[in-house]
Amino acid sequence: MNEFFISRLASSHLLAKPWFMIRFHPVFQFSFLALVLSATFVLGKTPPKKVAAIVTEYRHNSHADVIVGRILQTHTLDDKGESPNLKLVSLYIDQFPEKDTGRKWSEKYGVPIYNTIRDALTLGGENLAVDGVMLVAEHGDYPENEYGSKLFPKDRFFQETEKVFRQSGRSVPVFVDKHLSTNWDEAHRAYEVSRELNFPIVAGSSLPLTWRYPAIDLTPGAKVEEILVTTYGHPVSYGFHALEILQCLAEKRQGGETGIRKVQCFVGEDVWDAGKAGLFDRQLLEAAMAKGRHKSSQFGKRPLEQLIRKPYLYHVEYKDGLKGNVISTQNAVWEWCAAWKESCGDEEGPIRSTLFWTQENRPYFHFSFLTQGIEDTFHSGRSTWPVERTLLTTGMLDALLQSKTMDGQPIKTPYLEIPYRSNYQWKVPPPPPPERPWNQQ
Repeated sequence: MNEFFISRLASSHLLAKPWFMIRFHPVFQFSFLALVLSATFVLGKTPPKKVAAIVTEYRHNSHADVIVGRILQTHTLDDKGESPNLKLVSLYIDQFPEKDTGRKWSEKYGVPIYNTIRDALTLGGENLAVDGVMLVAEHGDYPENEYGSKLFPKDRFFQETEKVFRQSGRSVPVFVDKHLSTNWDEAHRAYEVSRELNFPIVAGSSLPLTWRYPAIDLTPGAKVEEILVTTYGHPVSYGFHALEILQCLAEKRQGGETGIRKVQCFVGEDVWDAGKAGLFDRQLLEAAMAKGRHKSSQFGKRPLEQLIRKPYLYHVEYKDGLKGNVISTQNAVWEWCAAWKESCGDEEGPIRSTLFWTQENRPYFHFSFLTQGIEDTFHSGRSTWPVERTLLTTGMLDALLQSKTMDGQPIKTPYLEIPYRSNYQWKVPPPPPPERPWNQQ
């Protein structure tokens, strides 16, 4: 019998009433309870939570498609897989590009598109009428700030949601895709509002949840001096994923998270000079890259300094002395990999390294693990993993991009000295489902 169903039933009003068992002989008590449990199992899950999705745009392979779309089209995005125990009841779409698919799916699945965020959350009424809110602001035609970050309307989405919560006198769980906002001030405000109004935020990247080859994690409570993560692609959108990998490992170390004292960004030849100066361990870099599967044909034949064009290094100095490094290895390895050494007593252990693998074709199943985390949060009322992880990665990225535009000047971050403990345990996911071409449904 599924423990989830039993626990739900045990906490229900039906079983909570004393008269439920009093009027029956013990034999019938057991039989009736078995009947109720069996019926619960047959009927399946508890009722789905009603969800409003607030997105920047909805098109094929956008984050709205591969996250919100799983509620409409099952986890395999083809109406053939398992469905999250969520029901999409409203949409707000900020922009409609030429290749918009939001209107098509809205019509097919009977989900209304509202003209305002307020109406999407109230279903056109006066008060909040949903059980959870998904804020997906990752694609669309928006300007960039002076640091190279696209100004997605994350803060506007959140503040409009907050208004409905305050006016309704109640709040519900909120999902924020990737970083909490474009800058630290907006992100920190969202965090404080969630604590004031007592609702959980589940946020961040799908990368901490995905497959790892080999299937290892940093040992909880282990001593570690440096964690190094490789990345590729855009320093903002893909750099953020790498910082989330860094933080999901770092938060497990001995003493838990202590916060971040300083960050610094290096570009080009300065990256290799930083390595010579001891800011990162070359052995960790090589061990991490060795786990990659998508490598240049010249990998191992030419020096990294020649192979990696225009590298950048995100260097993070934690309050307790831990060094965190993210290095772009584009043109050599196009994947996210990580490496670290755990100390055993006074002795330093061997290098441990792994690949954080993502399915780069439909159905992009690593996003299913993110959707499952959203589902768990919306049903339990507790964030599946600590929102402080993404609060820190949002602040890191903001400060690192400032350092990048200031020719690598170090940025002190006393505001990021935020301690927290994480009870989240990564579990080995099931094997990925068969792939379909990215340009097909």
